[in-house]
Amino acid sequence: MEFKRERYLQQLVNGMESPLIKVITGIRRAGKSYLLFTIFDRYLKESGVPKDHIIKIALDDMANASLREKTALYQYIKSRLVDEEKYYLLLDEIQYVRGFEDVLNSMLHIPNVDTYVTGSNSKFLSSDIITEFRGRSDEIRVFPLTFKEYYEGLGGEKHDRLDEYMRFGGLPIVALMKDSEKKISYLKEVAEKIYLSDLKQRHRIKNENEFDELLDILASGIGTLTNPQKLSNTFKSVNHTDISPNTISKYIDYYIDAFMLSRARRYDVKGKRYISTPAKYYFCDIGLRNARIDFRQIEPTHIMENVIYNELLARGYQVDVGVVEVNAQNKSGNGIRKQLEVDFVVNKGYNRYYIQSAYSYYDEAKKEQERASLLQIPDSFERIIVTGNTGLPYRDESGYMIDNLIHFLLSDTLSSESI
Repeated sequence: MEFKRERYLQQLVNGMESPLIKVITGIRRAGKSYLLFTIFDRYLKESGVPKDHIIKIALDDMANASLREKTALYQYIKSRLVDEEKYYLLLDEIQYVRGFEDVLNSMLHIPNVDTYVTGSNSKFLSSDIITEFRGRSDEIRVFPLTFKEYYEGLGGEKHDRLDEYMRFGGLPIVALMKDSEKKISYLKEVAEKIYLSDLKQRHRIKNENEFDELLDILASGIGTLTNPQKLSNTFKSVNHTDISPNTISKYIDYYIDAFMLSRARRYDVKGKRYISTPAKYYFCDIGLRNARIDFRQIEPTHIMENVIYNELLARGYQVDVGVVEVNAQNKSGNGIRKQLEVDFVVNKGYNRYYIQSAYSYYDEAKKEQERASLLQIPDSFERIIVTGNTGLPYRDESGYMIDNLIHFLLSDTLSSESI
């Protein structure tokens, strides 16, 4: 059984004519190594690239321990270049090489070498590596499995698979496990012993309990507007612990740089400007989120919102939280300014979509609530309401697309001309 990862394979293929280093990033265990060493390697061979012109080095393999010194690695690569034809250099777990930046920079000076690298420590996974190679690298961000990848790989009844996906997430190794208890055990262990321990070590976190608890608080409140000051107040009132907003902000940035979390900024749709605070935070993998809170808060409303957010990122969209200000009246009849929320303002190039996540969309009051902010938007971009309901997608009387979650996740586009 194989998850095809066609979106990422196509990005690798598109980058083959580029002289830049292709840097494959993403959270650990998302399938970066398999993508490079199995899927892309197979594509190269099927495209006619000779086997001896594909240089594959798994640097986490003890068989290659002698190549973990940068000079040895460079000399070995040079020894494999015996003609002027194109060579494809695939380096997995490059962080095992101290000073690997020098090796990669050297590869840029060899015109017939096309270089692809992955890494899995917190530095390589973070934005640092892209900053170091700005203008000299092309980042390919690998996400955990989307639901479409998950379902196409496993098959079965769609609603059952979606329930699994919303509980255990999309890490490929977890998806392939048959036993639920093994999935739970693995997710808990990997969250603590791989993701968090790596960050603590790199950033020399002294207050490890606070670092863990902050992640748990964010896990409990996915999709909730918050800011460092509010979180600091939560520590004081609940844990009776003083932790400054600056420290909280720093910790959150560590999670984000390692792709554990994503921050969705607020965007004033009418004013066409960003609002600096508060923001929303989502987990890159919903299974890791559920593991952090011991699978206690499995609320479909918030989980569905997180899944939609991740789906949009995986499709290459920029995703913000929308705010629409309107005039209203308070109970005394006085005029006030009221903020209505659009769950997601979604952009790619010149295309924009406004998307609401509405797990329940049955009664008129709920429909009116979800439509209220969309009705106040003064442009003509597509409005989509994704629901947890069953039934075929349709357009309502306002022309808004009403889609069900499964159809939305399995579709290739955000809108359909046939609806």
